[in-house]
Amino acid sequence: MNKKGIIAIISGFSGVGKGTIVKELVNRYGYVVSISATTRKPREGEVDGKSYFFKTQEEFEQMIKKDELMEYAQYVDHYYGTPKKYVMEQLEQGNDVLLEIEMQGALKIKEKFPEVSLIFITPPSVEELKNRLINRGTETMEVIEKRVKRAAQECVYMQEYNYIVENDSLEVCIEQIHALLQSIHFENKNQKNLIENIRKDFDQYR
Repeated sequence: MNKKGIIAIISGFSGVGKGTIVKELVNRYGYVVSISATTRKPREGEVDGKSYFFKTQEEFEQMIKKDELMEYAQYVDHYYGTPKKYVMEQLEQGNDVLLEIEMQGALKIKEKFPEVSLIFITPPSVEELKNRLINRGTETMEVIEKRVKRAAQECVYMQEYNYIVENDSLEVCIEQIHALLQSIHFENKNQKNLIENIRKDFDQYR
């Protein structure tokens, strides 16, 4: 990975608002967001190649066979995955890249790239999460119940994340995550630069 850029994975229970948060981080502060591939159908306003790479199941399975994904998982009857090429290109250019993916995929990437930072967004309560899913108005109650049950199963993975951020106030949450990302970015960059500079200074004494 490029020394100038970092990669951070942002996860959270379905309906917690992570999509809105990531969008605002990109619009306000210029972060680069990875575009995921999925086999689910587009929601209203979503654009292929910008919101997601929308694939058929056959197309997605071909990507798996060709090892074109950093990770992939099946979630509520659909595939989701992170194409390698786009992420690697952005990192090589020194950009900070955000990946908005679910827990299974996040942990798979963390295994391959230990330096990746994992950020988990949680709602104030389960009741609030369910209300947000209902108010979104994009899914049936049956699907919403599936998502809440899946969230209950996902709770055990929260402890694997580096940082947990509560989304009670959207504005506060966005600013907290931005500050956190900047801290990670400059900590990584400054430590590497400091180590390199100090080593060069000591070369004359060896």
